[in-house]
Amino acid sequence: MARYTGPKVKISRRLNVNIFENDKGQRMLDRKPYPPGEHGRARRRQPSEYLLQLQEKQKAKHIYGLLERQFANLYEEATRQQGVTGENLLRMLELRLDNVVFRAGWASTRPQARQFVGHGMVTVNGGKVDIPSYRVRKGDVVALTEKARGMIVIRHNLDTLDRRSPEWLETGADDGFAATVADLPTRPQIDVPVREQLIVELYSK
Repeated sequence: MARYTGPKVKISRRLNVNIFENDKGQRMLDRKPYPPGEHGRARRRQPSEYLLQLQEKQKAKHIYGLLERQFANLYEEATRQQGVTGENLLRMLELRLDNVVFRAGWASTRPQARQFVGHGMVTVNGGKVDIPSYRVRKGDVVALTEKARGMIVIRHNLDTLDRRSPEWLETGADDGFAATVADLPTRPQIDVPVREQLIVELYSK
């Protein structure tokens, strides 16, 4: 199962966003709000149009945990769908199973949600699915397995995370251990700090 295993804090500092949504990343951004490296403080020049576009792609890629080829393939699929390409891309990213687990409040971060799915702790419509990139559909019921429901880390997340599930995902069923995809997410319901139009411009060159 391919995934990014490099330094996470450096990525967050380079893009000026807490990409992996962990406490360490936020602390470092607060302490050092400039790019990493010896000359990080001195990098004050105006970024080029290409750099801005590339940064937006990198943000989306790292937030959702995709590698370069996976992201490019998803973009190609987004261009073949009806509607706005950038919104199609974000919608498909939001419908990944690991992201749904994160949005439901069972995992504190998307990497943790990916781990839960990979370890076979999640079911879709009653059947176990261990593929983080699995794309859910409208009406699908995503739930935790019986074993997962007794795990301290998941109960801790449910009790302590101050996170509201998006409007397109109905949570709270089965004591909070199940969620239903009530609808397909729209752009206003996707709260990631990404300007998807810049990604489209980058791939359109």
